[in-house]
Amino acid sequence: MTALWTVFAVILRDQRSALLRGAALSLVVLVMGVALLGLSGWFITAAAAAGLAGAGAVFDVFRPSAMVRFLALGRAAARYGERVLTHDATLRALESLRLRVLAAHLAAPHGAMIRIRGAQALNRLTADIDALDGVPLRLVLPLIAGALAQILALAALWLLVAPGVALWVVGGYVLGAALIFGRMAVVAVPLSRRAETAAQAFRSRLIDLIRARRDLAVYGQLAAQAGAAMEAEARRFALRRRLDRAERWTGAALAALASLVAAGALGIGMTLVQAGLFEPAFAALGFFAALALAETLMPLRRAAADLGRMADAARRVARDLAPQAAPPAGEVPQGTSLCVADATLHRPGSRLPVLSGLSLTVAAGETVAITGASGSGKSTLLLAVAGLHPLAAGQISLGGLAVADWPEASLRGVLTLLPQRSTLMEGTVAEALRLAIDAGDAQLWQVLAAVQLDGVIHAKGGLSARIGPRGEGVSGGEARRLALARALLRRPQVLLLDEPTEGLDDATAALVLRGIRAELPGAAIVIAAHRQVETAAADRVLELR
Repeated sequence: MTALWTVFAVILRDQRSALLRGAALSLVVLVMGVALLGLSGWFITAAAAAGLAGAGAVFDVFRPSAMVRFLALGRAAARYGERVLTHDATLRALESLRLRVLAAHLAAPHGAMIRIRGAQALNRLTADIDALDGVPLRLVLPLIAGALAQILALAALWLLVAPGVALWVVGGYVLGAALIFGRMAVVAVPLSRRAETAAQAFRSRLIDLIRARRDLAVYGQLAAQAGAAMEAEARRFALRRRLDRAERWTGAALAALASLVAAGALGIGMTLVQAGLFEPAFAALGFFAALALAETLMPLRRAAADLGRMADAARRVARDLAPQAAPPAGEVPQGTSLCVADATLHRPGSRLPVLSGLSLTVAAGETVAITGASGSGKSTLLLAVAGLHPLAAGQISLGGLAVADWPEASLRGVLTLLPQRSTLMEGTVAEALRLAIDAGDAQLWQVLAAVQLDGVIHAKGGLSARIGPRGEGVSGGEARRLALARALLRRPQVLLLDEPTEGLDDATAALVLRGIRAELPGAAIVIAAHRQVETAAADRVLELR
């Protein structure tokens, strides 16, 4: 429940005025509904009593009937305003939540970022946040408005009818609702969690089926994967049916509670009327007000049914919304020389050193190749230089300022890392390149020529050529060079390359390395090298042992 309130606090902070106005209108709707039904019951009973007493001619029917019309029309207008305000505020807040979650993913430490999987992140941005629309609409606002309406009804019935009627009506609803919703939560929370898990399993299996349909067909597993997807969907339907059944039983229990409370209010009122303590019309007011107060509970049925789903979604989203440490402020240095001084690095997730006491200086315009056996720490060193892996000891500075002290945006403006594995999303070649900067066609062709891809892209249809999901339509070497061209578009002053010519023949690799230097003549370039052609292109070679 803490996560639910955390998420609601974020929604309230983003849309405070709209939600507060919507909550006020929700209360107005409930109060007007109770007043309308109570006044109508009083009016009908009082008019009948006046007719029986022969006083119908002098009974004032105009003011009560005008008030009935006012309450009826006012309630409809308030309901419309409440729905518009709260739904608009909720949709805007969900948009803000999606942006916050995405920003948190982008600002996450590298160790956490590499563990983020596309399906998981997409589920946070879609299914989880969609589940949270019920937090303000079906849980918090109805709960607050209902509680306030019950308090106002207690005061009104205490003053207008009798304290006994007021206590019976409000006490009966509060205690009865607590018992009913408590029982509903015990049944519905695990069911809604399991139903959501089954829904996510169905989505994942269906996406896998669509994406890998050709491979599944080749290996004869297409029918098995389709069966697994349908099995998850059948499990979800079965759980939803059980959840719907529990919700209907809750609705029936609430209706029975409303009947019991109203009957009790009528019985108490009749007893007091027979004792001559007040007029029959006021007993009718208490009875019909008790019936109307059932509206304060009915909207919470859906929230109780989805409570487990909302709580799980809120817990995951709240974790993603955890505040990130603000980047340190400071002036950006003018120089971009790279200096590694007595650096010690541990392996990711371990306290074992992978590098110890390493020192290295790379001047602007210089290329340094880092070599060594697999596992010697080449990639870890590049991550540390990029500020994506913590130092155990020593210091890495850029332009005389420690990398950890650089403002994040400024650091990414002067330093670019091309890791071993780069991702291409579905779209055109131009769109893939313009993820770096919004460059013109001439600049795109220039960097494509630098990485020896201009002829290949021309043959595929130019910058408008389509790239399929996960880089389908281009070979591994072409995908790597396309990612390299994207890095060159940023014109970094420090370029870190992790095995940049993987998958290329020696002649093409040499041309690509020359093209990189031609595009960035003043950049400091560090290459994690495993091929002779890469070390041959460097000004210096540092071997890690």
